[in-house]
Amino acid sequence: MRRWSALLFSLAWLAAPAHAGGPQVFLVQNSGWMEPFYSDPASPFKPLVSALVLAATEPGDPIVLASFNQSLPQAPSPKALLSAKVGAATTASVTQALAALQPAVKPGGGALADTDLGEALGAAIDSALGGKPGLVWLVTNNRNSPNNDQATARRNREFYARIHQGGAITKALAFPLRMPVRSAHYSANGLMVYVFAVGADGARQLDALLATGRIATVITERPARLKPLDRDTVRLVPRRVDNTEGVAFSLTAGGVLRADIDDALAPTAKIAWNLENAMYPYTIVSAQLVARSILAGQERPIVLARNHVEGLAPGKSEPLGSVMQLPGNDLPSKWSLQAIKAAGSAFVLPGQIELQLTDQKLALSAAFRQRMAALFPGDPLPDIFMPPEQVKASTALLPLEVRVHYGMAPLVAAIAAGLLAAAALAAAALAYGRPRKTLVTVDGEARTMRTRAGLTQPIFDSAGQKVAQLKTTLFGSRLIDLADGAQVTLGR
Repeated sequence: MRRWSALLFSLAWLAAPAHAGGPQVFLVQNSGWMEPFYSDPASPFKPLVSALVLAATEPGDPIVLASFNQSLPQAPSPKALLSAKVGAATTASVTQALAALQPAVKPGGGALADTDLGEALGAAIDSALGGKPGLVWLVTNNRNSPNNDQATARRNREFYARIHQGGAITKALAFPLRMPVRSAHYSANGLMVYVFAVGADGARQLDALLATGRIATVITERPARLKPLDRDTVRLVPRRVDNTEGVAFSLTAGGVLRADIDDALAPTAKIAWNLENAMYPYTIVSAQLVARSILAGQERPIVLARNHVEGLAPGKSEPLGSVMQLPGNDLPSKWSLQAIKAAGSAFVLPGQIELQLTDQKLALSAAFRQRMAALFPGDPLPDIFMPPEQVKASTALLPLEVRVHYGMAPLVAAIAAGLLAAAALAAAALAYGRPRKTLVTVDGEARTMRTRAGLTQPIFDSAGQKVAQLKTTLFGSRLIDLADGAQVTLGR
């Protein structure tokens, strides 16, 4: 029956027009555990979902809006509510689709449907997206209970295992929201909004979307990171730089550390950093630190003031000193072609600084545990949120750019040398073409011969016999091929 459910979902997706941006799937839970979110007159649930869809998309983006619970015979799940390309009618279409959505009932009885988070996520990735890049949003109260299984902790572990171990998911975030709702049967304090990026392009799509700030206008809570946990876990922010003579550091608006070098042979710099934990909601209990710079394919170690970090809470920072070696003697000479080309600007070497954390131990922050306990009372969610055991290392990158300033001297010298060469060539050409008079004495008789550089002229005696030749160059004339017994000399 799951095949039928996935096929139905896929067909709804294929009906969407050709898209201009990355596709997005929005899964909205409507199982029995969600009943108070639908029945409470004051529930902001549906308006939140509608606002989320509109904030996450742009005109031309293809979307699928679908409800999910647990697939059963005659009751497939997920079930597409809307499959379209975002346009002028999207707001009304989404509002209308959500207005009609109610908690699902199992076939053949009055019992409300159960929940299977893993089934819904798998259908979205495999069928709706067809395994291609995109985003999947999942809105749930985090009660994962297939067949009304009360072991939600175990079911949630299975769900998180799919997230961490599934190669298709490249990035995953969770937004825990406070949303107190109550009905005659159930009550709830919170709601969870997940977003899963599928493929490398999906991760870039999610990063670009978050950078616009549109999601933050709808969900003001800070997202908790589920994946990846092995990169960009910390952030390096330069706090103070003790510049070596001839070296100046700056941080660009784009977050690139720039080093400007003027005639430094082997420059080093002492840099004081702020090492910030960028991995909310995890505290870095302990980790070993090692750093290096990579410039133009060459690696150079960075000497850190200490090689470990302990007890660094999310969002907090602590000082970290370092000494960094920059390229000096191995830079192109100021008389090189690179220097002449860069005269008046800079010769740029792009690279990066890498900070590696090894033997990394993470733990959920106490503040996050307290928040989860308040939003999802009785749910062992914090324990399930723990990162996988295999995540023992991570890497943080800081773009680096070394700019070598050679000044105008090499170019001026090159221009001057070129002008001198041109003048010499002009003088040589002039001398080469200028007529000359050379005095030659043949058998005691003085003669004046007219010649120019590059010519070789025969010399005859009074009887008309060739007795020698006069060869003229830029540097003068000389006699060659003298006949035996000939009386020929230059001058008188």
